[in-house]
Amino acid sequence: MPEPRKRGRKPKPKTQTQTETESESETIMPGTTKNGTVASHSLPATTTNDSRSTSPARRGRGRPKKMRKHADNSSNDNHNSANNTNSNVGHVASPERSRHGEGNDITILPPRWESVAVKAVPSMDAVVKVFCVHTEPNFSLPWQRKRQYSSSSSGFIVGGRRVLTNAHSVEHHTQVKVKKRGSDTKYLATVLSIGTECDIALLTVKDDEFWEGVSPVEFGDLPALQDAVTVVGYPIGGDTISVTSGVVSRMEILSYVHGSTELLGLQIDAAINSGNSGGPAFNDKGKCVGIAFQSLKNDDVENIGYVIPTPVIIHFIQDYEKNGAYTGFPILGVEWQKMENPDLRISMGMRPGQKGVRIRRIEPTAPESHVLKPSDIILSFDGIDIANDGTVPFRHGERIGFSYLVSQKYTGDSAVVKVLRNSEVHEFNIKLSTHKRLIPAHINGRPPSYYIIAGFVFTAVTAPYLRSEYGKDYEFDAPVKLLDKLLHAMAQSVDEQIVVVSQVLSLFHFLNSAFLVFRITASFSVLVADINIGYEEIVNTQVLALNGKPVRNLKSLADMVESSEDEFLKFDLEYQQIVVLKSKTAKEATSDILATHCIPSAMSGDLKT
Repeated sequence: MPEPRKRGRKPKPKTQTQTETESESETIMPGTTKNGTVASHSLPATTTNDSRSTSPARRGRGRPKKMRKHADNSSNDNHNSANNTNSNVGHVASPERSRHGEGNDITILPPRWESVAVKAVPSMDAVVKVFCVHTEPNFSLPWQRKRQYSSSSSGFIVGGRRVLTNAHSVEHHTQVKVKKRGSDTKYLATVLSIGTECDIALLTVKDDEFWEGVSPVEFGDLPALQDAVTVVGYPIGGDTISVTSGVVSRMEILSYVHGSTELLGLQIDAAINSGNSGGPAFNDKGKCVGIAFQSLKNDDVENIGYVIPTPVIIHFIQDYEKNGAYTGFPILGVEWQKMENPDLRISMGMRPGQKGVRIRRIEPTAPESHVLKPSDIILSFDGIDIANDGTVPFRHGERIGFSYLVSQKYTGDSAVVKVLRNSEVHEFNIKLSTHKRLIPAHINGRPPSYYIIAGFVFTAVTAPYLRSEYGKDYEFDAPVKLLDKLLHAMAQSVDEQIVVVSQVLSLFHFLNSAFLVFRITASFSVLVADINIGYEEIVNTQVLALNGKPVRNLKSLADMVESSEDEFLKFDLEYQQIVVLKSKTAKEATSDILATHCIPSAMSGDLKT
């Protein structure tokens, strides 16, 4: 009777070349077979590819099982670590396994630590973990501070015994500590400088022990598109160092969320998570090409991270070294319009070969406001021609907004601007300065200013104040008129502020006894008290003047109220509203209101000087 046919594929016979190749790649250890099993000379049975069986060799079902080769691959590991930045980083050498001939017992041999591959990024030891305790001001109650909280982020050591990290990592810091890789010691750090616009902070450590055995990170050139980058840091998900890899996918002028500015930035596809902030991004040569600082979180996108490139980092460091403090990135101080429409160009007197952008508005506080005029056509900046869309040549095949040229300058530097005015070309040597915002994006670590009279708490409008009042979506939820000033209004003088009544404090034994009249540029909110009865619903309304005199800023308001000898104080508000309080009664009520609400002073320290 014929033998029944067995199911499964018939394995293909090995060719002579394959057999020779496998024989060369396998290392036969003493006392083992070439398949890695323990040799048992007392057993007559032939050992097969499946070391769990000691019976004579026979064909099993399905395709034959491939066995793991146990050759020593230490040389291959070193080779792979040079080509793959993620290999062996933070990994322990795999233990050797030995399967015995009988049963399923597995003997786990101890790992050979000498086979652990050398780290892929040479400068990884210069990456540190930053621990910060923050105490933020309470902008709604400006005489208080919020409860302190802790955060951790990343940083890295640079030349001059200094550490770089993100500005938002140490914002409103009370205490900063840093810890090196592989160390169990946290060292106290001192914040040397904070650049809010570029989101970079500079730290140092006084303890000499911290600097022992660590080499500073070296900076590399600006990478090209598709260049590989490796982001190193201490993100959430663990306590040890983390490495993610990607490529440079975009390079352009982008919005820096923390600084509310637009500077050169890199977009990469490596994962940047909370805690990665401040960590370096290395190129394939182990040199730093940027600092991780923000990422795009949206349901429609994946793995979009942003890196501060080396030109911005070098600008920050040299600015600090040159001036002893961070002075900021200058701006041209103009708003401009594209000149892509041919009829628009002809009407402005531009010849066929001329290109440029039209000036719409000029900052009154900018130095160039004395030489440039609206409707001037900016043709070039420092000898570099500007296209009709506002871009300039960047690198081969790339263009970038001409504001990049301005950001490469330092505060106080001069630049030659060529403009077309009434069909004539003019050249002006302009001194560049930083931007004076009517509503500042930051208060640079200072406590918020405030002034209290008769329960009315006045403060200057800032972006942090709006965020405190209306949440992180304040750009959508704040009053339209305040948003218009935030986005479009220009300061007419360097000390101009938008003053607001943030709240009205309550006190009951001065019922119907106070009369004052106010007029200021401010937002209005009232802490309810008997002295201010009837004004409780006035919230975030702009104040225009006090007793008919315009109020330039919060200090001028405080000075006018304190020195007023008029019987009444009359504040003229936006939307033709007025608040009237009796001067003598209002000042008498103030001290009692301060005591009731445990407020130490009627005004902040900066208004007393």
